[in-house]
Amino acid sequence: MTNAALDRLPLFPTDLEIATAIVGKTKADYWRKAVLPSLEKSGFPAVDPLHEARAVPLVKRFYDAYFGITAGIAIAKPDGEERLGQWRKRNKAKNTPR
Repeated sequence: MTNAALDRLPLFPTDLEIATAIVGKTKADYWRKAVLPSLEKSGFPAVDPLHEARAVPLVKRFYDAYFGITAGIAIAKPDGEERLGQWRKRNKAKNTPR
C-alpha cells in the first residue's frame, strides 16, 4: 500500500498521527475514538509496549490485507456506508410467522 501521508510519519507515531494520515485531519479524532477499537478486534496492530505506539509498517500491512492486496486482488471496495454504534434494524417482514 502506498500512502504518502503514512510514509512521512515516524516509525512509531501516535494514534492521532496515524488517524490523520489515514482519514485526514477533520475525521481523525472520530476515527481514533470510534473506528480504531473496532479495527483492533479485526487485527489492527497493537501498541508496542516498548515504544508505546504502533509501528507504521504493521499498519500498512494491515490495510494491505484489509483491502485484499496481499492476496493479489486489488479490486476490493467497501460494501456500503459504515454506521458504527447503531444497532442493526430487523426487517419486520422477515420475522413475521407465516
